[in-house]
Amino acid sequence: MPSFVHARAFAVHIFTATGAALALAALVYAVRGEWTAMFACLGIALLVDGIDGTLARRFKVADVLPRWSGDVLDLVVDFVTYVFVPAYAIASGGLLPERWALPAGIIVVVTGALYFADRNMKTPDNYFRGFPTLWNGVVFYLFVLKPAPWLAAICVVVLAALTFVPFKFVHPMRVARMRALTMSALVLWLLLALLAVLDDLDPGPWVAGGLVVLAVYFVSIGLTEQR
Repeated sequence: MPSFVHARAFAVHIFTATGAALALAALVYAVRGEWTAMFACLGIALLVDGIDGTLARRFKVADVLPRWSGDVLDLVVDFVTYVFVPAYAIASGGLLPERWALPAGIIVVVTGALYFADRNMKTPDNYFRGFPTLWNGVVFYLFVLKPAPWLAAICVVVLAALTFVPFKFVHPMRVARMRALTMSALVLWLLLALLAVLDDLDPGPWVAGGLVVLAVYFVSIGLTEQR
């Protein structure tokens, strides 16, 4: 019979899988054009993604339930929350010129799928290699900053191309270098992002400016670590 240890381990997998449920809710809201609600769902999914790995390691889920692959489950959930739902927002959110919106969304899902299949997507020191398909963040910035549609299109194409460029991009939870500062920056980013969502994606210049500064910080950590 399943023991408490097994039930607890499987509960961690269920917790991870709730990210897929949140992705479905986010997609439903996106179809309705309720973008703030979409980002609320994706934000909760981001928190789930930040916690489930710690729980899996704490309760040794891989050893207790070897039948179920937490890594595969995590990749499936991450693809729909980080790539697929944001790609729909790119294709239908009015962010890009109309004739380029669907092709851009297709570029996002294709390059994202290839990135998730890359066995070398992370470096030995736990950085991501190339742009790590953080399309949920990209779409969030596009909605908050509201750049010209042609500029948004260029950003999407450039970032898709950077998926295959071997530069380092920080993983806030895993990279040891400057971890305390990076985690503090991540907490601040989450607070500013929450304010932006509460302001219906139209925050004041201080919040928007803070989000931009933090984005520059996260990018610069990996760039200054290049060899």
